[in-house]
Amino acid sequence: MAVFFGCLISSTYGQDKWDLQRCVNYAIANNISIKQADIQARISELTLRQSRLTQYPTLNASANSGISSGRSISPTTNEFTTDQLLNGGFNVQTGANIFNWFSQRNTIAANRLETEAANVNVERAKNDISLNVAQSYLLTVVSQEQVRVAEVAVLQTLQNLDNTKKRVDAGALPELNLAELEAQLARDSASWWTAIGTVQQNTLQLKALLALDAATPFVVDLPPLDKIPVLSLAELEPEAVYQLALQNFPQYKFDDLRVEASKSFAKAAKGQMYPTLSVGGSLGSNYTNNKIPNVINLPTGTFQPSAAKVTVGGTDYSVLTPNFNTSISTYRIGVGTQLNDNFRQNIGLQLNIPIFNAGSSRIAWQRAKYNTTSLELVKAQDMLVLKQNIYTAHNDALVSTQKFYTGKKSVTTAEKAYNFAQKRYDQGLLSTIDLLTNQNNLNRARVELLLAQVDFVFRLKLLEFYKGQGLKLQ
Repeated sequence: MAVFFGCLISSTYGQDKWDLQRCVNYAIANNISIKQADIQARISELTLRQSRLTQYPTLNASANSGISSGRSISPTTNEFTTDQLLNGGFNVQTGANIFNWFSQRNTIAANRLETEAANVNVERAKNDISLNVAQSYLLTVVSQEQVRVAEVAVLQTLQNLDNTKKRVDAGALPELNLAELEAQLARDSASWWTAIGTVQQNTLQLKALLALDAATPFVVDLPPLDKIPVLSLAELEPEAVYQLALQNFPQYKFDDLRVEASKSFAKAAKGQMYPTLSVGGSLGSNYTNNKIPNVINLPTGTFQPSAAKVTVGGTDYSVLTPNFNTSISTYRIGVGTQLNDNFRQNIGLQLNIPIFNAGSSRIAWQRAKYNTTSLELVKAQDMLVLKQNIYTAHNDALVSTQKFYTGKKSVTTAEKAYNFAQKRYDQGLLSTIDLLTNQNNLNRARVELLLAQVDFVFRLKLLEFYKGQGLKLQ
């Protein structure tokens, strides 16, 4: 049995060890929430770039071509025709805002602040993940230490069981003592397996935070607790830590930037309620392939009398008119000539005066103001939560400090009592139940000391983190 436990204990040494700093760095590089925050920051940068480009005039070109048949109007002659026409056109348009009550400028300012907030949000996500990883790391470390304490209890019970069996075989002790130790071994083994299951569960949760494959070999590595440097509670007064956290924590920079961005969006929305002035222009031309009729009248050299009369010397004479030979032909005007002849230009100013549009502009402005108020409340709530967390962490650190020092004394006392009980048991002066009671008291004191020491170190480290010193165990 002892060999079995020893093999399980030694098997962990060949696995990859992860300390807190490695866990935090890996999570920051691979956590999905951080990657999503980074993508949102990139999208905000694109939005800012697009809003800046709206300051420049627009320029668009278009071309069209088509075939029409039946009775239609020629786009070049404006005459009715029944010919099948191939027509086309080209157009270039441009436009620019001249004045819009700074709505555009405020939108750009708001998008710039939103971009800064999105970049700070990436740091906030890293901060949150670092805290979550530290807490999960703490749970995993505690559960691993509980496994070690459970291993010691099992080995102690095995040793007592072996000694008691020899004495029972020799007739020095009754078989009841052996049965009681066997029952204790079963309880200690169950506690050991429970502790192992807790380690596996906490390890899987930590892997999930790291975005690490669940099948990856993984063991958290904690330096000796007494070697971890920590600040004293006197250096971590909650009010001073809170003031530093307001300056250093990304959460509160994020809140400030979002409030300022919302104010700029509100100004931009208000500008949409007033008239705007813009300028625009266009260039265009078109062509068709229709045939143009060409009528030619040529004189034939012969004359014929007309109804008109002239009187000369009292005599009426008919007026002669020449005969003409009329020739009708058609021709096409070249595309280049048509484009040149049909070339048109346009430039003008446009004044847009909002009179009534179902109240959309005013409601958008009011909604933007309410959004600003909402974000200000979120900021105030975050500040309250931060202060509450810091004061709670300080109080927890104070309590864990006292529990740690009293736990050390408790373990020393329990070890002394167990040693005395073991000697009396070996001399046959103490029952097995009393020995087990002292052994369980010692194990419980060791577990409580371990938990108090880990809690003590991490509570102080949490306050250091709020103070802006990061999460470092070395």
